[in-house]
Amino acid sequence: MTTPFFPRRTLISLAALLALGACNSDNTTTSVDDGLKAKVQNIVVIYAENRSFDNLFGNFPGANGLSAVIDANGKPTAAYVPQKDRNGTTVLATLPQTWGGVTAPGISPVVTAAQSAGLANQPFQVETAFKATANATLTTSTVTRDLYHRFFENQMEIDGGKNDMFAAWADAGGLTMGHFDYSGSALYKLAQQYVLADNFFEGAFGGSFLNHQYLICACAPEYPNADTAAAKPTIAVLDTDSSGKYLPRLTTAATSPASALDGPPVYVKSGNITPANYFGDGKFYAVNTMQAPYQPSGVAPASIDGNNNLYANTAAATTLPPQTQKTIGDLLTAKNVSWAWYGGAWNAALNDGTQDPATKRTVIYAGNSNGIATTSNVDFQPHHQPFNYYAAFDPVKHAGERASHLKDYNDLVAAAAAGSLPAVAFYKPEGVYNQHEGYANLTDGDAKIADLIAKLQASPQWKNMVVVITYDEFGGVWDHVAPPKGDLLGPGTRIPAIIVSPLAKKGTVDHTQYDTASILRLITRRFGLDTLAGLASRDNALKAAGGTPMGDLTNALNLQ
Repeated sequence: MTTPFFPRRTLISLAALLALGACNSDNTTTSVDDGLKAKVQNIVVIYAENRSFDNLFGNFPGANGLSAVIDANGKPTAAYVPQKDRNGTTVLATLPQTWGGVTAPGISPVVTAAQSAGLANQPFQVETAFKATANATLTTSTVTRDLYHRFFENQMEIDGGKNDMFAAWADAGGLTMGHFDYSGSALYKLAQQYVLADNFFEGAFGGSFLNHQYLICACAPEYPNADTAAAKPTIAVLDTDSSGKYLPRLTTAATSPASALDGPPVYVKSGNITPANYFGDGKFYAVNTMQAPYQPSGVAPASIDGNNNLYANTAAATTLPPQTQKTIGDLLTAKNVSWAWYGGAWNAALNDGTQDPATKRTVIYAGNSNGIATTSNVDFQPHHQPFNYYAAFDPVKHAGERASHLKDYNDLVAAAAAGSLPAVAFYKPEGVYNQHEGYANLTDGDAKIADLIAKLQASPQWKNMVVVITYDEFGGVWDHVAPPKGDLLGPGTRIPAIIVSPLAKKGTVDHTQYDTASILRLITRRFGLDTLAGLASRDNALKAAGGTPMGDLTNALNLQ
């Protein structure tokens, strides 16, 4: 369902509408499929970082935004569910401090933790919230501190759909309730011109690592025998119910402050791996950040002897074993459909990663001296490159596949200009341009992505192109909309998505229910691929919970 910004409403009886749908449903499906095949030749996915929908687009006209919970004077409405303390019942008198301070190290103006105290228990605008306490006005060029965005913490924050425990379980305290006025940005203007999806959720609970994996396989990576592995990966410690079944709730440590007003939470272990059988199949899965087994990786090579420099040290606790699940790449290749993943600074990171392990990295996880990404310190994030975790891209056994499918941003720009983009292209900006809290700002990424859109619009392939701009996950930031009840992987918090295309239903807000894997659904439908198991299991779980399956983004397009 899409809504124009200034809709002219046409009344039609429900009976007539149902009758029309009954007569035309099959024909409509066929028409959409035919339209996809005839009109869509290229699908481009631009994957930014760590923003909830309300954080950026809460004031967007026609969208389900902040006006649902705060009035024109910024006061909470009856619909706002206030943030509660860690006992789950007490309403917080104020928001907690932003522990560690609002602004990232080295960023001016400085807003300290003490200067962030006392904010009302409600959403607030980041730019102006600290004028009285710190004489500071922030902007979308300000780098704010990072916030927890992890698998179990996200579920604890969502609290069964009430979204009332973000301030309790976020390590950053009150900052989780902040939002920006993003209306002056290039992406906001693109959303006004094309289609903004306001019911789009991160596919998996938690953070970037897992949601990048979900984007390509609708699954979580496996770590076989994690409990006995010599590398000793960290396994989360969870509460259990009376029958011993694991709950999606981390066990708090005895030293954890009882109240969110007294300090950030402390857990026995917020590990990277689920306990065995959390998902009911007796296996261990990686749900928080692990590193790729191949360079570029956050784990250096064990040595540079022979081909060792092409691999990460397998003895490290965070090195994930090579993955073998079926991905969208496998399905595209099986159908002879061209595709590639383009990483910002990929070539530079590859050179950086294959150096002697004693050499300091200058690209991989390398911001400036304060950990901030800059154009000189691009801060490449290897856990944002999901295909690099798969055995199909082993740098020795499958060097040809790597060269064909894992490419640099400059290759994307060149292909767009030449009219030789593959049928499916994924683009991941490097740290400085990905908009991630803690090391990047909003402005730089906004400009980079808008520039790429302009280059795509100038491409000979533009007339048959669909571009999806979205975010990997919520970044620890509150959103007022409850995620639909799905499976044990997700979906998690609502995130922004913009559909940019000459085929878009321009100037509309699309209210269709989507998640990250709706991108995979669109690719699957357009190219006639087999359905990944995770897509079917997600939709089955949604229906079993009384909900509806996820859309495939075709509602945002004029295809008939």
